[in-house]
Amino acid sequence: MSCGNVPRHLSRFARHSLMNPDSRLVELQGWLTSQFRQLRASPQFSLAPASEDASFRRYFRVTFADARDSLVVMDAPPEKENCRPFLHVAQLLEGAGVHVPKVHASNLAQGFLLLEDLGASTYLERLNEGDARSTAAAGLYLAAIDTLVAIQLASTPTELPPYDDALLRRELHLFPDWYVARHLRVELAPNEAEVLAKAFELVLANNLAQPRVYVHRDYHSRNLMACNPLPGVLDFQDAVYGPITYDLASLLKDAYVSWEEDRVIDWCVRYWEKARKAGLPVPADFSAFYRDFEWMGVQRHLKVAGIFARLFHRDGKERYLADLPLVLEYLQRACARYRELGPLAGLLDHLHERDLTTGYTF
Repeated sequence: MSCGNVPRHLSRFARHSLMNPDSRLVELQGWLTSQFRQLRASPQFSLAPASEDASFRRYFRVTFADARDSLVVMDAPPEKENCRPFLHVAQLLEGAGVHVPKVHASNLAQGFLLLEDLGASTYLERLNEGDARSTAAAGLYLAAIDTLVAIQLASTPTELPPYDDALLRRELHLFPDWYVARHLRVELAPNEAEVLAKAFELVLANNLAQPRVYVHRDYHSRNLMACNPLPGVLDFQDAVYGPITYDLASLLKDAYVSWEEDRVIDWCVRYWEKARKAGLPVPADFSAFYRDFEWMGVQRHLKVAGIFARLFHRDGKERYLADLPLVLEYLQRACARYRELGPLAGLLDHLHERDLTTGYTF
Protein backbone atom coordinates (compact mmCIF):
# COMPACT_ATOMS: atom_id res chain seq x y z
CA MET A 1 0.00 0.00 0.00
CA SER A 2 2.74 2.42 -0.87
CA CYS A 3 1.53 5.81 -2.02
CA GLY A 4 4.43 7.38 -3.87
CA ASN A 5 4.32 9.47 -7.04
CA VAL A 6 0.54 9.54 -7.27
CA PRO A 7 -1.30 12.26 -9.26
CA ARG A 8 -3.62 14.21 -6.98
CA HIS A 9 -6.28 14.90 -9.65
CA LEU A 10 -8.92 12.76 -11.26
CA SER A 11 -8.80 13.64 -14.97
CA ARG A 12 -6.54 10.86 -16.32
CA PHE A 13 -8.02 8.34 -13.91
CA ALA A 14 -11.57 9.38 -14.88
CA ARG A 15 -10.83 9.05 -18.60
CA HIS A 16 -9.34 5.59 -18.00
CA SER A 17 -12.45 4.57 -16.04
CA LEU A 18 -14.79 5.72 -18.81
CA MET A 19 -12.82 3.74 -21.38
CA ASN A 20 -12.60 0.69 -19.08
CA PRO A 21 -15.90 0.24 -17.20
CA ASP A 22 -15.26 -0.92 -13.64
CA SER A 23 -18.34 -1.96 -11.68
CA ARG A 24 -16.46 -2.14 -8.40
CA LEU A 25 -15.19 1.38 -8.88
CA VAL A 26 -18.77 2.58 -9.33
CA GLU A 27 -19.76 0.76 -6.11
CA LEU A 28 -16.75 2.22 -4.31
CA GLN A 29 -17.58 5.77 -5.38
CA GLY A 30 -21.18 5.30 -4.24
CA TRP A 31 -20.07 3.98 -0.85
CA LEU A 32 -17.62 6.84 -0.36
CA THR A 33 -20.28 9.39 -1.27
CA SER A 34 -22.58 7.99 1.41
CA GLN A 35 -19.76 8.02 3.98
CA PHE A 36 -18.66 11.58 3.28
CA ARG A 37 -22.20 12.91 3.52
CA GLN A 38 -22.07 11.81 7.14
CA LEU A 39 -18.43 12.66 7.91
CA ARG A 40 -17.77 15.95 6.10
CA ALA A 41 -19.49 19.29 5.55
CA SER A 42 -18.48 19.19 1.87
CA PRO A 43 -18.61 15.63 0.48
CA GLN A 44 -17.00 16.41 -2.90
CA PHE A 45 -13.95 14.22 -3.50
CA SER A 46 -11.66 12.85 -6.19
CA LEU A 47 -9.81 9.55 -6.52
CA ALA A 48 -6.39 8.62 -7.81
CA PRO A 49 -4.65 5.22 -7.83
CA ALA A 50 -2.47 4.96 -4.73
CA SER A 51 -0.48 1.79 -5.33
CA GLU A 52 -0.02 -1.49 -7.13
CA ASP A 53 -0.42 -4.42 -4.78
CA ALA A 54 0.84 -7.98 -5.17
CA SER A 55 -2.64 -9.25 -4.25
CA PHE A 56 -6.12 -8.60 -5.62
CA ARG A 57 -6.48 -5.52 -3.39
CA ARG A 58 -6.42 -2.03 -4.86
CA TYR A 59 -5.81 1.27 -3.08
CA PHE A 60 -6.96 4.74 -4.04
CA ARG A 61 -6.11 8.10 -2.52
CA VAL A 62 -9.15 10.24 -1.74
CA THR A 63 -8.68 14.03 -1.86
CA PHE A 64 -11.15 16.80 -1.11
CA ALA A 65 -11.70 20.13 -2.80
CA ASP A 66 -12.21 21.97 0.48
CA ALA A 67 -9.23 20.64 2.48
CA ARG A 68 -5.59 19.59 2.32
CA ASP A 69 -6.12 16.29 4.07
CA SER A 70 -6.55 12.99 2.25
CA LEU A 71 -7.60 9.43 2.96
CA VAL A 72 -6.88 6.04 1.42
CA VAL A 73 -9.59 3.58 0.45
CA MET A 74 -8.96 -0.15 0.06
CA ASP A 75 -10.90 -2.14 -2.51
CA ALA A 76 -10.70 -5.83 -1.60
CA PRO A 77 -13.11 -8.00 -3.63
CA PRO A 78 -14.73 -10.20 -0.95
CA GLU A 79 -14.67 -13.30 -3.14
CA LYS A 80 -10.87 -12.99 -3.35
CA GLU A 81 -9.81 -11.06 -0.25
CA ASN A 82 -11.01 -10.97 3.37
CA CYS A 83 -10.88 -7.62 5.19
CA ARG A 84 -11.50 -9.08 8.64
CA PRO A 85 -7.87 -10.09 9.29
CA PHE A 86 -6.78 -6.54 8.41
CA LEU A 87 -9.15 -5.09 11.01
CA HIS A 88 -8.13 -7.64 13.64
CA VAL A 89 -4.38 -7.21 13.15
CA ALA A 90 -4.74 -3.41 13.01
CA GLN A 91 -6.36 -3.55 16.44
CA LEU A 92 -3.58 -5.78 17.82
CA LEU A 93 -0.81 -3.55 16.46
CA GLU A 94 -2.46 -0.32 17.56
CA GLY A 95 -2.75 -1.81 21.03
CA ALA A 96 1.01 -2.45 20.94
CA GLY A 97 1.66 1.23 20.20
CA VAL A 98 2.45 0.66 16.50
CA HIS A 99 1.65 3.40 13.99
CA VAL A 100 -0.92 1.76 11.72
CA PRO A 101 -3.61 3.52 9.66
CA LYS A 102 -6.75 4.29 11.60
CA VAL A 103 -9.89 2.75 10.13
CA HIS A 104 -12.51 5.47 9.56
CA ALA A 105 -15.19 3.27 8.01
CA SER A 106 -15.66 -0.24 6.68
CA ASN A 107 -18.06 -2.30 4.60
CA LEU A 108 -17.05 -5.93 4.87
CA ALA A 109 -19.82 -7.18 2.61
CA GLN A 110 -18.52 -5.05 -0.26
CA GLY A 111 -14.86 -5.29 0.72
CA PHE A 112 -14.21 -1.57 1.27
CA LEU A 113 -12.12 0.06 4.02
CA LEU A 114 -11.60 3.81 4.46
CA LEU A 115 -8.22 4.40 6.09
CA GLU A 116 -5.96 7.11 7.40
CA ASP A 117 -3.42 8.24 4.80
CA LEU A 118 0.10 7.74 6.17
CA GLY A 119 1.64 9.79 3.39
CA ALA A 120 3.37 9.30 0.08
CA SER A 121 6.87 8.21 1.11
CA THR A 122 7.79 4.60 1.77
CA TYR A 123 11.12 3.64 3.28
CA LEU A 124 12.22 2.50 -0.17
CA GLU A 125 11.35 5.84 -1.74
CA ARG A 126 13.09 7.76 1.02
CA LEU A 127 16.22 5.64 0.60
CA ASN A 128 16.19 6.19 -3.16
CA GLU A 129 16.09 9.99 -2.89
CA GLY A 130 19.47 10.98 -4.32
CA ASP A 131 22.18 10.90 -1.66
CA ALA A 132 19.71 10.28 1.16
CA ARG A 133 20.35 6.53 1.36
CA SER A 134 23.23 6.53 3.81
CA THR A 135 22.08 9.48 5.91
CA ALA A 136 18.46 8.36 6.20
CA ALA A 137 19.11 4.67 6.80
CA ALA A 138 20.14 4.73 10.46
CA GLY A 139 17.08 6.58 11.72
CA LEU A 140 14.68 4.62 9.55
CA TYR A 141 16.01 1.18 10.44
CA LEU A 142 16.50 1.77 14.15
CA ALA A 143 12.88 2.98 14.33
CA ALA A 144 11.77 -0.14 12.42
CA ILE A 145 13.72 -2.34 14.85
CA ASP A 146 12.13 -0.63 17.87
CA THR A 147 8.69 -1.14 16.33
CA LEU A 148 9.44 -4.78 15.60
CA VAL A 149 10.36 -5.35 19.24
CA ALA A 150 7.09 -3.67 20.30
CA ILE A 151 5.08 -5.93 17.97
CA GLN A 152 6.79 -9.04 19.30
CA LEU A 153 6.34 -8.03 22.93
CA ALA A 154 2.57 -7.88 22.37
CA SER A 155 2.46 -11.49 21.15
CA THR A 156 0.05 -14.07 22.48
CA PRO A 157 -0.39 -17.53 20.93
CA THR A 158 -4.17 -17.41 20.39
CA GLU A 159 -4.77 -14.22 18.37
CA LEU A 160 -3.23 -15.08 14.99
CA PRO A 161 -3.04 -18.19 12.79
CA PRO A 162 0.03 -20.37 13.43
CA TYR A 163 2.99 -20.16 11.07
CA ASP A 164 3.18 -23.91 11.24
CA ASP A 165 4.81 -26.71 9.28
CA ALA A 166 1.98 -26.84 6.75
CA LEU A 167 2.14 -23.13 5.89
CA LEU A 168 5.94 -22.90 5.85
CA ARG A 169 6.13 -26.01 3.68
CA ARG A 170 3.46 -24.74 1.28
CA GLU A 171 5.45 -21.54 0.85
CA LEU A 172 8.67 -23.45 0.14
CA HIS A 173 6.99 -25.40 -2.64
CA LEU A 174 6.35 -22.16 -4.52
CA PHE A 175 10.03 -22.36 -5.49
CA PRO A 176 9.96 -25.65 -7.43
CA ASP A 177 6.41 -25.12 -8.68
CA TRP A 178 6.72 -21.57 -9.99
CA TYR A 179 10.38 -20.57 -10.21
CA VAL A 180 11.87 -23.88 -11.36
CA ALA A 181 9.07 -25.55 -13.31
CA ARG A 182 7.16 -22.55 -14.67
CA HIS A 183 9.78 -19.81 -14.91
CA LEU A 184 12.89 -21.80 -15.83
CA ARG A 185 10.87 -24.52 -17.56
CA VAL A 186 13.07 -27.11 -15.85
CA GLU A 187 12.11 -30.55 -14.60
CA LEU A 188 14.38 -31.50 -11.71
CA ALA A 189 16.22 -34.79 -12.03
CA PRO A 190 15.48 -37.29 -9.21
CA ASN A 191 18.76 -36.53 -7.43
CA GLU A 192 18.10 -32.78 -7.70
CA ALA A 193 14.58 -33.17 -6.32
CA GLU A 194 16.07 -35.14 -3.41
CA VAL A 195 18.57 -32.36 -2.68
CA LEU A 196 15.76 -29.83 -2.59
CA ALA A 197 13.55 -32.02 -0.41
CA LYS A 198 16.35 -32.62 2.13
CA ALA A 199 17.14 -28.90 2.23
CA PHE A 200 13.47 -28.13 2.87
CA GLU A 201 13.44 -30.49 5.87
CA LEU A 202 16.59 -28.92 7.33
CA VAL A 203 15.26 -25.39 6.90
CA LEU A 204 11.86 -26.26 8.32
CA ALA A 205 13.40 -27.95 11.36
CA ASN A 206 15.32 -24.75 12.12
CA ASN A 207 12.34 -22.47 11.51
CA LEU A 208 9.96 -24.49 13.66
CA ALA A 209 12.45 -24.73 16.53
CA GLN A 210 12.63 -20.94 16.89
CA PRO A 211 10.66 -19.08 19.58
CA ARG A 212 7.31 -17.80 18.33
CA VAL A 213 5.93 -14.26 18.22
CA TYR A 214 3.66 -12.14 16.04
CA VAL A 215 4.98 -12.13 12.47
CA HIS A 216 3.97 -9.38 10.03
CA ARG A 217 5.23 -11.51 7.06
CA ASP A 218 6.11 -8.56 4.82
CA TYR A 219 8.00 -6.22 7.12
CA HIS A 220 10.14 -4.42 4.53
CA SER A 221 10.87 -1.13 2.80
CA ARG A 222 7.72 -1.05 0.66
CA ASN A 223 5.40 -1.57 3.61
CA LEU A 224 7.05 0.86 6.05
CA MET A 225 6.16 4.53 5.67
CA ALA A 226 8.49 7.44 6.39
CA CYS A 227 5.98 9.45 8.42
CA ASN A 228 5.61 10.81 11.96
CA PRO A 229 6.00 8.80 14.12
CA LEU A 230 8.33 6.38 12.35
CA PRO A 231 7.48 3.98 10.89
CA GLY A 232 3.95 3.77 9.57
CA VAL A 233 3.23 0.06 9.13
CA LEU A 234 1.09 -1.24 6.26
CA ASP A 235 -0.05 -4.53 4.66
CA PHE A 236 -0.15 -6.53 7.86
CA GLN A 237 -3.34 -8.50 7.12
CA ASP A 238 -1.46 -11.78 6.58
CA ALA A 239 0.16 -11.69 10.03
CA VAL A 240 0.70 -15.01 11.82
CA TYR A 241 2.24 -16.41 15.00
CA GLY A 242 5.63 -17.86 14.12
CA PRO A 243 9.45 -17.75 14.10
CA ILE A 244 10.99 -14.76 15.86
CA THR A 245 13.58 -14.01 13.15
CA TYR A 246 11.17 -13.90 10.22
CA ASP A 247 10.36 -10.17 10.19
CA LEU A 248 13.97 -9.21 10.87
CA ALA A 249 15.01 -11.26 7.83
CA SER A 250 12.31 -9.50 5.78
CA LEU A 251 13.62 -6.11 6.91
CA LEU A 252 17.37 -6.63 6.58
CA LYS A 253 17.38 -9.03 3.62
CA ASP A 254 14.81 -6.99 1.72
CA ALA A 255 14.03 -8.06 -1.84
CA TYR A 256 13.96 -4.40 -2.92
CA VAL A 257 17.06 -2.91 -1.28
CA SER A 258 20.40 -4.43 -0.26
CA TRP A 259 22.91 -3.45 2.39
CA GLU A 260 26.54 -4.26 3.02
CA GLU A 261 26.97 -7.32 5.22
CA ASP A 262 28.67 -5.43 8.04
CA ARG A 263 25.69 -3.08 8.27
CA VAL A 264 23.24 -5.99 8.32
CA ILE A 265 25.20 -7.63 11.13
CA ASP A 266 25.31 -4.34 13.06
CA TRP A 267 21.53 -3.95 12.81
CA CYS A 268 21.07 -7.61 13.78
CA VAL A 269 23.19 -7.03 16.88
CA ARG A 270 21.17 -3.94 17.76
CA TYR A 271 17.90 -5.85 17.42
CA TRP A 272 19.28 -8.80 19.42
CA GLU A 273 20.44 -6.53 22.24
CA LYS A 274 17.10 -4.69 22.38
CA ALA A 275 15.19 -7.97 22.26
CA ARG A 276 17.22 -9.47 25.11
CA LYS A 277 16.79 -6.34 27.22
CA ALA A 278 13.03 -6.40 26.58
CA GLY A 279 12.80 -10.06 27.62
CA LEU A 280 12.05 -11.55 24.20
CA PRO A 281 13.11 -15.23 23.83
CA VAL A 282 16.17 -14.79 21.60
CA PRO A 283 19.23 -17.05 22.06
CA ALA A 284 21.83 -15.87 24.57
CA ASP A 285 24.56 -16.45 21.98
CA PHE A 286 24.46 -13.99 19.08
CA SER A 287 26.06 -16.46 16.66
CA ALA A 288 23.17 -18.88 17.28
CA PHE A 289 20.69 -16.06 16.72
CA TYR A 290 22.41 -15.00 13.50
CA ARG A 291 22.32 -18.56 12.20
CA ASP A 292 18.57 -18.68 12.83
CA PHE A 293 18.23 -15.33 11.05
CA GLU A 294 20.07 -16.63 7.99
CA TRP A 295 18.16 -19.92 7.83
CA MET A 296 14.88 -18.06 8.16
CA GLY A 297 16.01 -15.90 5.26
CA VAL A 298 16.55 -19.04 3.18
CA GLN A 299 12.93 -20.06 3.72
CA ARG A 300 11.68 -16.57 2.89
CA HIS A 301 13.75 -16.16 -0.25
CA LEU A 302 12.83 -19.57 -1.64
CA LYS A 303 9.22 -18.52 -1.17
CA VAL A 304 9.72 -15.03 -2.62
CA ALA A 305 11.46 -16.38 -5.74
CA GLY A 306 8.38 -18.53 -6.33
CA ILE A 307 5.99 -15.67 -5.64
CA PHE A 308 7.78 -13.27 -8.00
CA ALA A 309 7.69 -15.90 -10.75
CA ARG A 310 3.98 -16.47 -10.08
CA LEU A 311 3.24 -12.74 -10.15
CA PHE A 312 4.79 -12.59 -13.61
CA HIS A 313 3.45 -15.75 -15.19
CA ARG A 314 -0.01 -15.89 -13.59
CA ASP A 315 -0.79 -12.24 -12.91
CA GLY A 316 1.18 -10.45 -15.63
CA LYS A 317 3.15 -8.30 -13.15
CA GLU A 318 6.46 -8.14 -14.96
CA ARG A 319 8.18 -5.62 -12.69
CA TYR A 320 8.84 -8.26 -10.04
CA LEU A 321 11.27 -10.04 -12.36
CA ALA A 322 13.72 -7.17 -11.88
CA ASP A 323 13.90 -8.03 -8.16
CA LEU A 324 14.63 -11.74 -8.63
CA PRO A 325 18.44 -11.42 -8.93
CA LEU A 326 18.80 -9.96 -5.42
CA VAL A 327 16.54 -12.67 -3.96
CA LEU A 328 18.63 -15.41 -5.61
CA GLU A 329 21.85 -13.74 -4.46
CA TYR A 330 20.63 -13.79 -0.85
CA LEU A 331 19.84 -17.49 -1.24
CA GLN A 332 23.18 -18.45 -2.72
CA ARG A 333 25.18 -16.48 -0.14
CA ALA A 334 23.36 -17.95 2.84
CA CYS A 335 23.42 -21.54 1.58
CA ALA A 336 27.13 -21.34 0.78
CA ARG A 337 27.91 -20.41 4.40
CA TYR A 338 26.53 -23.58 5.99
CA ARG A 339 27.82 -27.06 5.31
CA GLU A 340 24.36 -28.61 5.66
CA LEU A 341 23.00 -26.32 2.94
CA GLY A 342 25.97 -26.87 0.62
CA PRO A 343 24.06 -29.27 -1.67
CA LEU A 344 21.29 -26.67 -2.05
CA ALA A 345 23.91 -24.03 -2.89
CA GLY A 346 25.21 -26.34 -5.61
CA LEU A 347 21.71 -26.89 -6.99
CA LEU A 348 21.08 -23.13 -7.03
CA ASP A 349 24.30 -22.60 -8.98
CA HIS A 350 23.22 -25.26 -11.49
CA LEU A 351 19.76 -23.70 -11.84
CA HIS A 352 21.35 -20.31 -12.38
CA GLU A 353 23.34 -21.71 -15.30
CA ARG A 354 20.11 -23.04 -16.80
CA ASP A 355 18.48 -19.70 -16.06
CA LEU A 356 20.95 -17.94 -18.30
CA THR A 357 20.00 -20.21 -21.20
CA THR A 358 16.26 -19.52 -20.96
CA GLY A 359 16.43 -15.87 -21.92
CA TYR A 360 15.79 -14.60 -18.40
CA THR A 361 19.11 -12.94 -17.56
CA PHE A 362 19.50 -12.00 -13.92
